[in-house]
Amino acid sequence: MKQKYVLIDCDPGHDDVMAILSTIAHPDIFHILGITTVCGNNLVPLITENILNVLHYIHREDIPVCMGAENPLVYPPSPQAAHGYNGLEGFEFPKHSLKTVQQDVISFMKEKILSSPEPVTIMALAPLTNIATLLQKEPTIIDHIEQIVVMGGSWYRGNVIPHAEFNIYADPHAAKEVFSGKVSTVIIPLECCDDCTISEATVQSWIHDERYLTKMVGGIMDFFAIYGRQHQRTRHTIFDLAVTEYLLHPEIFEGEYCNCDVILLGEETRGQTVFTTNPNSKILVLKHADTNRFEQQIISDINLLANEII
Repeated sequence: MKQKYVLIDCDPGHDDVMAILSTIAHPDIFHILGITTVCGNNLVPLITENILNVLHYIHREDIPVCMGAENPLVYPPSPQAAHGYNGLEGFEFPKHSLKTVQQDVISFMKEKILSSPEPVTIMALAPLTNIATLLQKEPTIIDHIEQIVVMGGSWYRGNVIPHAEFNIYADPHAAKEVFSGKVSTVIIPLECCDDCTISEATVQSWIHDERYLTKMVGGIMDFFAIYGRQHQRTRHTIFDLAVTEYLLHPEIFEGEYCNCDVILLGEETRGQTVFTTNPNSKILVLKHADTNRFEQQIISDINLLANEII
């Protein structure tokens, strides 16, 4: 597989961390240009500290981190309790002295994209505020973007209000800009994420694995699985990980090309995505994934990293 030059836009977030770890496990496939943070699962200072904690813990201080938008384009922030008090509850990270890049996030993204030797893939694991602002302020940048792969939206339902998925609900105006059809985009909605799960047995195997990396992975995934256990589930959805796994193995996913509209208002509809089939669209909306191959890939990636990172 040809190497991909990627920018990761995120709001870590337990599932963001799993997506980033899986990306780091494949240096032959992914060249990480940088990581940007955005208001989403929690407030930007907290989630930026989360990614710095993770990078320090796994000895990847070389990956630059730039703090992004502190607020959605229009609405106020919408922190989510599912990720705990700090957005990444479940593991106590050691102290560190890592700092973010002292640069405006749009300038940082533009610089990284334009300096890349190949068109860049943006891995969008969060509300789309940073990306929408980049496209609005630097419209010619689209010529240097290979694709944007987004975890967000839904075909038929919601997970934060009745008809909207959180990442789109948090900043629907940004999503409307990104989904305008100007850039090749892959959307991984809730219904596809239903197939992107790992078993309770896998979580337990990480919890009881005493290797350096899996102590952290087991801790955060043990916390992340609490909701599923409370609802008698034996499998746990790792939403944002679907972005990395799609880029690794697009053949295990299926979907169709669609236009995408985003509803901006309404107590039950703010952030609702409306997909209309269009074979000529630049937007591929996924529907299903191979659950077994999804799970086996992340098991393999964590085991690989756990043997390398000590």
